[in-house]
Amino acid sequence: MSMDLKTMQSLASQGRMGRRDFIQMALAAGITVTAAETLFTKAARAEPKKGGKFRAGIGHGQTSDSLDPATWANAFSADVGFVIGSCLTAIDQKNNAVPDLAESVEAADGAKTWVYKLRKGVEFHNGKSLSAEDVIATYNYHRGENSKSAAKSVLEDIVDIKADGKDTVVFTLKSGSADFPYITTDYHLPIFQAAGDGGIDWKSGVGTGPFVMDKYDPGVKFSAKRNPNFHKDGPYFDEIEMMSIVDVAARQNALLTGDIDYMDRADLKTLGLLERNPDIKITDVTGFSHYVAPMDVRAAPFDNVDVRLALKWAIDREEIVKKVLLGHGRAGNDNPLAPSIKYATQPEPTYSYDPEKARFHLKKAGLASLKVDLSAADAAFAGAVDAATLMRESAAKANIDINVIKEANDGYWDSVWMKKPWCFSYWSGRPTADWMFTTAYAAEAAWNDTFWKNGRFNELLLAARAEIDEVKRGAMYAEMQQILHDDGGIIVLMFNNFTSAHSTKVEHGELNTNYDHDGGYVFERWWFA
Repeated sequence: MSMDLKTMQSLASQGRMGRRDFIQMALAAGITVTAAETLFTKAARAEPKKGGKFRAGIGHGQTSDSLDPATWANAFSADVGFVIGSCLTAIDQKNNAVPDLAESVEAADGAKTWVYKLRKGVEFHNGKSLSAEDVIATYNYHRGENSKSAAKSVLEDIVDIKADGKDTVVFTLKSGSADFPYITTDYHLPIFQAAGDGGIDWKSGVGTGPFVMDKYDPGVKFSAKRNPNFHKDGPYFDEIEMMSIVDVAARQNALLTGDIDYMDRADLKTLGLLERNPDIKITDVTGFSHYVAPMDVRAAPFDNVDVRLALKWAIDREEIVKKVLLGHGRAGNDNPLAPSIKYATQPEPTYSYDPEKARFHLKKAGLASLKVDLSAADAAFAGAVDAATLMRESAAKANIDINVIKEANDGYWDSVWMKKPWCFSYWSGRPTADWMFTTAYAAEAAWNDTFWKNGRFNELLLAARAEIDEVKRGAMYAEMQQILHDDGGIIVLMFNNFTSAHSTKVEHGELNTNYDHDGGYVFERWWFA
C-alpha cells in the first residue's frame, strides 16, 4: 500500500497511524529514520502522560563525584543538578535564555544592573519557600574568595548581589553585559538553601528541581522520585534512575535487553544495529559540542608555539570524523565556537592535514623529530582511543611519534584531565562566545585545561563583554578567535552531534541543542507513551 507523506502525517495527527507504521512507510518512500522520527513527532503532537520509572544509562560518572555543585565536571553530575535543582534562568529549544526560578529578568543602567524577580510559590523539597537569601547565598558560594567552583570565572564580573525584598535579587556588574541571563543558566548554579554559616546546604541534595533525591551512590547510580510541587509542567515520570555505564558496549547492551530506557553517546560504529531495531529510536542533534585534545602550554614541548602548530598540522581531522564519528559531526579548526553561535568566524588558515607544514614548524622549533605522550580513554568521548591511534598514524608522516597511553575510564577526570600534559576532553559548548571563552580560555578560569594565558585575548574578553556596538563587539570576538586559533594550546578535533538512543516506549517534544540529554531536561520533559 502506497501513501503520500501528507496523508501519513494527517493520520498520525489523528492518532490513526502508529509510529512504527509511519516510519516503515517513510523509509519505503526514501526518508531517513531520523527525519521520519521528527516528522512523526511533529504530526502526532502526543500529550505527555504521567507515570512509570525511567532508567537512563549515562556514559559518565566516577566514584569521586559529589553533590557539591562547585565540583560538577561531567554529564552525570550535571544531570544530577538538573534533576534536584533549578537555575534562575534556562536555555530553551531556540537557544534563548528564558526565566525559570525567576519569573522576570530586566536590565538597567546599560546592562550593568540585572533585576531578577523570583517566581512566587516555589518550594524546596523540604517545604521551605524559595527566597532571595537562598539565591544570594548560592551565588556567593561560587564566587567567594576561596571558591574552587568551575563557575567562579563566569561570575567574576559581579560586583554586588543584594535582595530587594524576599522575592527580588539585584545583580550589579563591573560593566554592561547583555549575555548575563545566559550565565545564570550554568548547570553549576541551581539554587540551594542558605545555611546558617553563610554557605549553602548542598549535602542534603534538597533543591527545587523536578525530582526529590532518593539514593546516590557516586559513580554507580542515582535515583529520585517526582517532586509533586514542581513549579513547571512536569515532570512526567514517577521515578527516575540514572546509572553510570561508561563502557559504550555495556550501555548499548543494557538498552537492547531492556535494562534501561535511554542511553547517551551511542556507539556510532554499531548505530545501524540500533536503527534496525523497531523498539529503539535514535536522536541525532547538532549543537555546540566538540571533542578536544588540550596541550598544557606550561610543559615542554608544548610551551613552544611551533611545536603546537606542528601538531595541529600533523592530525588528519577529516579521517577522524569519518572513522570515529562516522559522519555524525564535522572537523574542527581550533576554534571552540560552533558556526551557529553569534560572532563565530572561521579563522584562517584551516588546519587541514599537511605533514610538510608540520615538519616546517618542527624545524622552526629546532627539532628534526618529536616524541610525545598522549593520554586517552573513552571516558573523554566515545572513540577517543581510536582517535588517538589515528593521530599517531597521521603524525608519523611528519616525523612525530605520538605514544598513546590508554588510561582507565574511572578516575579519568581526577587523575588525567588537567594533570597529564596532553590528553583528551570534551565540551558541550556554550551558547555565547563570552561564556565559552570565559569558562575555558580566560587566564584564571578553573577549567582552562591548556593553562594558556594570552594578554591580548584577556584584554579583549573584558572589552567585548561591555561593548554595546555590535560591529565593534564582533570585531573583538573575531580577533579573539584568531588569537586562540594561532597561539592557543587547544586542538579542536571535531564538532560532534549528540547521538543517543531510547526505547520506543519513551516520547519527547522538540529537543534542546545546547547540551546533551535534551539540554539536561531528558528527565524533566520526557514521558512514557
